[in-house]
Amino acid sequence: MTRRELAHWARQPVQVVVNLVFPVMLLLMFGYLIGGGRDVQGDYLDYLLPGMLALTMAFGLEGTMIAVTQDLNKGVIDRFRSMPMANGAVLVGRSVADMLQSTLAMLVLMGVGLALGWRADGGPGAVLGAMGLLLLFRFAMLWIGIHLAMVAGKPELVQAVQILVWPVGFLSNALALPGTMPGWLGTVVEWNPMSHTASAARDLFRGTGTEHVAAATVWPLLLLAVFFPLAVRRFARQSR
Repeated sequence: MTRRELAHWARQPVQVVVNLVFPVMLLLMFGYLIGGGRDVQGDYLDYLLPGMLALTMAFGLEGTMIAVTQDLNKGVIDRFRSMPMANGAVLVGRSVADMLQSTLAMLVLMGVGLALGWRADGGPGAVLGAMGLLLLFRFAMLWIGIHLAMVAGKPELVQAVQILVWPVGFLSNALALPGTMPGWLGTVVEWNPMSHTASAARDLFRGTGTEHVAAATVWPLLLLAVFFPLAVRRFARQSR
């Protein structure tokens, strides 16, 4: 199933390129056109890049979501059912392909950050730890997206569901400090699981501690514990 998704990439390279370029455009836009880094100590790029990496892990789910609904509506699943394949294999194959693309997008964005002057001072182990937390968050968001896609049922409804991702992304500390926001809004931002991932990535990249690592690990695991079985169960029910 993963090889099938990679073959789709080869036939649709424009979509892959767009997914890689979009977070780079956001980084440049917020870093040089919109972002001011109000009350952020030090170089704003050191604050912004980990936040943009977390945003990249939250956005771009619609490709996998649409592909899942298309398979369900076009009868492709009926052919898969005749093969010796577990119910969750289709979804897991798609998620693996998505994680490969997410890893590539993360590396591209980090490369652009290095070109702009960003540096990770935490050492190789801390950098790998930050990347692991970012990908764990992506994996949790991915299974939420897959479940919501099957709830929507049709590819044309996925775009409406995808809009829900934007509040999760921007109601976070990815771009600004919660302390600069109204009190109630700052509290919401601090409770956002994505804020914990962004904060943990910043700490690890800077080598300033591991205060947020536990929360950045527990939140995605809790989300996975809920939405992974829900998605697999709903897929099995819809593909009968």
